This record gives sequence, C-alpha cells and structure tokens, in this order.
Amino acid sequence: MLQVKKQKVVTLESWIDRFTGLANLPDHLRRFLADRSTVIKVSEGTMIFGPGKSPDHMLLLLEGTVRVQQRSDTGREIVLYRVTAGESCVMTTACLLAHEDYTAEGIAATDVKAAAIPRAVFDDLLARSPEFRSFVFYAYSKRMTDLFMIIDEVAFKRLDIRLAQKILTLADDSGVLKTTHQKLAAELGSAREVVSRQLQEFQRRGWVAQSRGTIEILDRENLQALAEVK
Repeated sequence: MLQVKKQKVVTLESWIDRFTGLANLPDHLRRFLADRSTVIKVSEGTMIFGPGKSPDHMLLLLEGTVRVQQRSDTGREIVLYRVTAGESCVMTTACLLAHEDYTAEGIAATDVKAAAIPRAVFDDLLARSPEFRSFVFYAYSKRMTDLFMIIDEVAFKRLDIRLAQKILTLADDSGVLKTTHQKLAAELGSAREVVSRQLQEFQRRGWVAQSRGTIEILDRENLQALAEVK
C-alpha cells in the first residue's frame, strides 16, 4: 500500500480550490483540511493500493492518472475506471465509508500528484460538514453511474464496437496507441485472443496497422463509424 510521507507544502491550501465542492467549505474547515492533509507525488507504475489493504487516506488527484483494475483468480484483468486530475477514487471512498479493505488495485498510469486526506480527517469532516458530505457523495454517485455503464457495455455491447471506441479514445493526437493486446483486453474485460482476432480484422480492412506494442489508426472515418453504432 502507498505510504504517505508527511511533508510541508507552503501552497497546500491552494489545491482545495481545484475542487468545486471543497471550495465551498467554510474558512475554518478549509484551514483544518489544509493543515491536516499532505500533497504527495507518486511515480508511474506504482501500486497505490491493492486487494486486502485498508485505506488510510482519501486521495484527490491534482495531476496525472490512476488506473483502477480488478484481477481474477485466473489472472484476467479488467480496467474498472480511471481517476484523473480533479477527481477522487470511488473505490477508496467506498472502503473508507464501509471500513473495509480494497478488493481492486490502483496503479499510477502516469506520474501522479495528489492531496492525501487522512482517514480521521475524512471521518471528522463527513460528520460535521454538509459541504464535504455533498462533495464526497456527488463524486461517489457519479462514478457508480459510470461503473454501471461499464457493466452494461461488457455484458451487452459488441466487442468490435467497444474496441473501436477504445482505440479512438486512447490514441494520441497522431492516431498512435502504445499498448499491447493484453492491456487492451484488460480495458475491455475480454480475453487477449479475442481482442487479437478483432484487431487482425481491423488491420485486414485497412483501418489500423500493427507493430510490436503499437497500433496506428489508418482509417479514422470507418473506425469512428463503427464506434458510433448503437
């Protein structure tokens, strides 16, 4: 589990204004939150939390991306969601509220900077601040809606459509996606072999080109047309 090191940051309170709900806190609670929290930095690839670990901080992302994923007993993975700057992690919130251990893992997909709110401060503010409660539960409900959409997609939407959408979403501005078939399978909650076959079909149609660890979009128009199929 991520170890949060205490460090003095002169501009600590400034991060609060990046979150609309927290910016509405009364001044004395803003100072309380700023004094008791820390700003941390995490390197890309670091496991921030994992199954069986108990959360001791609520993390609010200031910079970077965290990938939250579930791993089965057989080793298959599915990416549940990503946390980006300006967001909190619903998995951490749920575990803090229920006083339970994590059942998924959070990986720093990039270098990450985050505000870490200790569990005791989280519990205190949740009990006495309507503004903080609204902030926490709004973020929680929004992410839960996103998770239900993922379940719906995995259960009912065709893989070729979801793969086209994922390629278009994850590719950079030049149309290049640095990834592996295994990672794409985790993104889609499918098997690597199934994703590989579908990518080969996209390549046969001339929509993408593949090389080791790279997928390049060649025909964005047709890929986009597939992605928009209802």
